[in-house]
Amino acid sequence: MNLSNHIPILIIAIPLLAAFLVPLIGRINKKATGILTTLALSVSLILTIVLAVKILTVGPQVYVFGATSPSLTLPSGLKFPIRIMLQIDAMGIFMGLITAVVSFVGAVYSLIFMKQHSGLDKYYSLLLLLTVGVFGMEFTGDVFNFFVFLEIASIASVALISFRGIDLGEPAEAGFKYMVVSSISALVVLFAVGIFYGQYDLLNFAALASVIKYSQLDKIALGLLIPVLAMKAGAVPMHMWTPDAYSEAPAPITMMLVAASQASLYALFRVVFSLYNISLNVLTVGWIIIIFGLLSMFIGVTMAIIQKDIKRLMAYHAISQTGYMFLGVGVGLAVLANPVALNQYGITAMEGGIFHIMNHAMYKGLLFLTAGALFFRTGTKNLDKMGGLAHSMKYTTIFFIIGAAAIAGLPPFNGFASKILIYESVYRFNPLLSIIAMVVSILTLASFVKVFHSAFLGPKLPQFKEVKEVPRSMVFAMAVLSCIIIFFGLFPDLIVKNLVHPAVMSLIEQFKYTGTVLGGM
Repeated sequence: MNLSNHIPILIIAIPLLAAFLVPLIGRINKKATGILTTLALSVSLILTIVLAVKILTVGPQVYVFGATSPSLTLPSGLKFPIRIMLQIDAMGIFMGLITAVVSFVGAVYSLIFMKQHSGLDKYYSLLLLLTVGVFGMEFTGDVFNFFVFLEIASIASVALISFRGIDLGEPAEAGFKYMVVSSISALVVLFAVGIFYGQYDLLNFAALASVIKYSQLDKIALGLLIPVLAMKAGAVPMHMWTPDAYSEAPAPITMMLVAASQASLYALFRVVFSLYNISLNVLTVGWIIIIFGLLSMFIGVTMAIIQKDIKRLMAYHAISQTGYMFLGVGVGLAVLANPVALNQYGITAMEGGIFHIMNHAMYKGLLFLTAGALFFRTGTKNLDKMGGLAHSMKYTTIFFIIGAAAIAGLPPFNGFASKILIYESVYRFNPLLSIIAMVVSILTLASFVKVFHSAFLGPKLPQFKEVKEVPRSMVFAMAVLSCIIIFFGLFPDLIVKNLVHPAVMSLIEQFKYTGTVLGGM
C-alpha cells in the first residue's frame, strides 16, 4: 500500500482520531492532551505541505473512499459519480495550507494560554474537530458532505466560543448567536443541496457543474447560497455574529474562527466559479459580491475605530479585511465572460483577493494572539485600562507592530503585497472602488496607531508593575506568523506565481475542475 496516495484522507483522519483520543488521554495525564493535539496538527501540517507540492507539480488529486474510481458502473453501462470523494485542486490546497498553519499555531499557543482553565480535554478535542470540519469543507468534492463538514465546524465553534461561558455571560451569549446563525446557514445550504439533487440526481460538484442548466431552481439555489455563505464569512450586512464571537472566544480559537470563516468564503467562490461559472449572469453576481465587499470594508473599519475592547476592535477589522477579498474576486467574476478584460486585470484582481485570504489569516491571527497575550498578562481587554506595556512585553510589542503594519498595507509586509494587486487591477475596472479601498487602509492604520498608543506607549501603569513577557510557547506561536508575514511581504512574486496564480486559475477553468473527476469516468 502506497501511503502517499492516502495523504488527503490522512490530513483529516489524524486530527479526527486525536479528537477522540484526547478525552481518554486526559483521564491519565491532563498535560498530555495539549501535546497530543499539537503533535496531531503538526503531522497534518507536514502532510498538507507534501500534498501541496504534489498538487502544484502533478495536478489536482481525487481521493475516492473505498474504490480507485469515482464512478460506479450501472447495469445499463452508464458510469455515475456516486462515490464519496475528496477533490483537491490548487485552490483547495491553498485553503488547506492556511488551515494547517493556523490550527498548528493555535495549538502551540494554547499550551500555556489555556493552562489555567479546567476541561482542557474538551477544549483540545473541540479544537481538533473544528480543524477537521474546516479541512473537510475545503477538500470535499460533494455538496452534501460540504454540509456535513460545515455542521461539524459549526458545532465545535459554538462550544469553543462559549468555552469560558460558565463564569461569564458574554461568551455564552456569543456562542448562542453563532449557533443561531450556523443553524440557519446549515438549513439553507441543505435546502439548496436538495434543489440540486431533486433536479439532477447528483451531489458531486464536478458532475453538477457539467449538467447545470441555470434553470429557475438553479437561480433560487444560487440566491440561497450566496447570502448564507457570505454570512458565515462575516460579510456586512450579515455580520451580526462576528464581533461577539471573535471578541469572546479564547485568542487561539478566534484565529481558528477566522480560518473557518474563510472556508465559507472559499465555498462561495467555489459555487460561483466551479459550479456555475459563465452559465450565470457574471456581471450581476460579480457586482453583488463587490457590494458585499464595499459594505464590509467601510462599515467594518468605521465600527472598529470607536471600540475600546481590543479584541472587538480587531473583530471589526476582520470584517473590513474580508471586504478586500470580496472586492478582488468580485471584479474577477464580473469580467469572467470578457476574455480581454479578464486577462488585462480580472485575473490580477482575483490574485489580489485570493492572496489576501492567506495574508489576512496570518496577520489577523497574529493580532488576535497579541491581544490574547495582553489579556493573559493584564486580565483586561479594555484599551483605556492599558498603558506602557512595551516596557515589559517587548516581543509582543514587536509582533503587534508587524501585524498592524501588515493589516494597514504598509511595505514590506504581506498585506501590502496583496492590497497593491487589488488597488491596481480594481482601478482599471472602476477607479472609485480602488479609492474606497485605499481610504479604508488609511483608516485602518489610524485605528491601529490608536491601539498602539493606548496599550504600549507611555509610562507603565502601577497595576502592571509586575507584568512580564508571555511564556516561550506563546512567543513562538506569534513568531511563526510574523516570519510568514515578513517572508510573504519580501517575496510576493514567489508566492503569487507558485501558490496564488494556480489557485485562481483552478477557479476560472471550470472544465479542468470537472475533468479531474469526469475525465476518468
